[in-house]
Amino acid sequence: MKKLIGMLILILVVLSCNTQKVYSDYDISYSKSGGYAPVYENLLIKGTDAYYSFEGKGKKTNSSFKLTSAELQKLDEILSEKRFRFIEEDHKKVYDRMSVTIVVKNGKNSASKTDAGFILAKDQKNWAAITGAFQEIISKKVKNTP
Repeated sequence: MKKLIGMLILILVVLSCNTQKVYSDYDISYSKSGGYAPVYENLLIKGTDAYYSFEGKGKKTNSSFKLTSAELQKLDEILSEKRFRFIEEDHKKVYDRMSVTIVVKNGKNSASKTDAGFILAKDQKNWAAITGAFQEIISKKVKNTP
């Protein structure tokens, strides 16, 4: 009986750890969260596979889809053209507003940036173009985008 209970606990632990894998194993991450009425939006890209999740405003959406190499190349070009790695953040955090965090783990654009404390004025146009590129992917690929 103890072995059976032990096996069940082990299976539960393994399965619960595996569900978080999608949130840790990615090349590019776009995350939008926070605000007075909290919203959580994530776009995770690993190779050509993408996973999108949204929770907020009384809605919950999950979607998996493929990106073409042309779409990935376009995203990489925007990150390079808009100098993603060199965008400067204001490090004073603001906690009562929605913020966007972008993490690129590989390649020449690898960096992590967030507008949680705003982006410096000189880089706001570049930041808007980069976040717009992610929103374009979401609106094209996810049906019933919130």
